[in-house]
Amino acid sequence: MSSTRETLRPAIGSRPPKIRLSGSLLGGAAGVAGLLVVWQVVGATAFQSSHVIPTPTSVLSHMGQDGWSFYWPNFRTTFSEAFKGWVFGNLLAITVAMLFVVAPIFEKPLLQLGVASYCLPSVAILPIFAIIWSGQTPKVVLAALSVFFTTLIGMLVGLKSADATSLDVIHAFGGGAVKKLTKVRLRASLPSLFAALRIAAPAAVLGAIIGEFIGGNSGLGVALINSEQALDIPRTWGIALVATGTAGVAYAVTSVVGRLLTPWAPRGRP
Repeated sequence: MSSTRETLRPAIGSRPPKIRLSGSLLGGAAGVAGLLVVWQVVGATAFQSSHVIPTPTSVLSHMGQDGWSFYWPNFRTTFSEAFKGWVFGNLLAITVAMLFVVAPIFEKPLLQLGVASYCLPSVAILPIFAIIWSGQTPKVVLAALSVFFTTLIGMLVGLKSADATSLDVIHAFGGGAVKKLTKVRLRASLPSLFAALRIAAPAAVLGAIIGEFIGGNSGLGVALINSEQALDIPRTWGIALVATGTAGVAYAVTSVVGRLLTPWAPRGRP
């Protein structure tokens, strides 16, 4: 027993590892820089006359002309819709996954519904949502639908990956499915859950933008449609960059939070 305590003491008393700049992150930054260089060269040569692909410098210049007053209201609307959908969709997915573990009889029928929801084409069901609800609700529902299945599978895999010995100990002391869930499975599910949440964050942004294609007063999707109809190519590319940056930041923030809350999870090589 004493040797076991000595073995566990460093792990228990250890501090969460610091987030370090990994080689993969440096490689990704180099790849983005190289892509921008290629984009600049191609836009300034092959597409200089047609302006179908503007250069990054011209896009940034046009974004500066549009200014904060144009991008902030659209960003705020889309972010609000995406965040609400991300929260509601993930909470529903986590709840359903825990229900599967506590009451396995519901797993097969409800999982089939989850698969069906994942296979539904967003563009096809969006007009139906617009008829049923008004305002931001159709966009929020579509964003929630975009993240539900991913988080459901990630959470379910994490819950089922709990250590069998620990579950047997809970069972030996008279604990049921709920005790196993709260004492063992929830902690074991965190690494897999945050892996799913990282994917769900950009998916929520995409779902909100697609939802805005039906119209509205503001939003990145609304601004994107308007700029396309006005043949304002640099603004269209600028809006696309803002949408991409929003999805990337959402992914990065979720990843950092996951690393801080699950220091015991295995990491890739730095």
